[in-house]
Amino acid sequence: MNIGFDLDKIFIDYPPFIPGALIDYLYKDKSNGILRYRLPSKGEQLIRLLTHISFLRPPIMTNMAMIQREESKNGNKFYLISSRFSFLKQQTEKIIEKYGFDKIFDDMFFNFADQQPHLFKSEVVRQLKLDRYIDDDLPLLLFLSKQNKKVVFYWLNNKEKKKIKDNLFAITQLSDILS
Repeated sequence: MNIGFDLDKIFIDYPPFIPGALIDYLYKDKSNGILRYRLPSKGEQLIRLLTHISFLRPPIMTNMAMIQREESKNGNKFYLISSRFSFLKQQTEKIIEKYGFDKIFDDMFFNFADQQPHLFKSEVVRQLKLDRYIDDDLPLLLFLSKQNKKVVFYWLNNKEKKKIKDNLFAITQLSDILS
């Protein structure tokens, strides 16, 4: 089975004391009602660069432990798929090295060409012929689930566990995908 994972809020936590709503504000463009992400302005990029310093982005240990257990693979291939924009490339590479993601995942894909995140991820999902994909961004997952009907998508939300659509499920812990 081919399983894809997002990076932020799946394996790397948001910085302490910075509200997730602020981070969403810096990325999501809600002006036209269509799913769209915007490349932050230079000033906003500076804020994002500061909040992406590796010591401010601690690993989510329960999820790291789950993915590192050899028995969790059972012949599965794990892929890291992050839609981080190119201005975060250096910080992303430091996090990958610091936490050893290159040793955990079979391959990693990053949006350093600054595509729209939902379009980038949809392309990678199709390219890898994923069976499952896990993310924390529900609007993105709603888009992906419509575009990739044969893939099972999981919204990691830490609040509720339920079926949202035919191929989209809310889960409260990462290990739910392997059960």
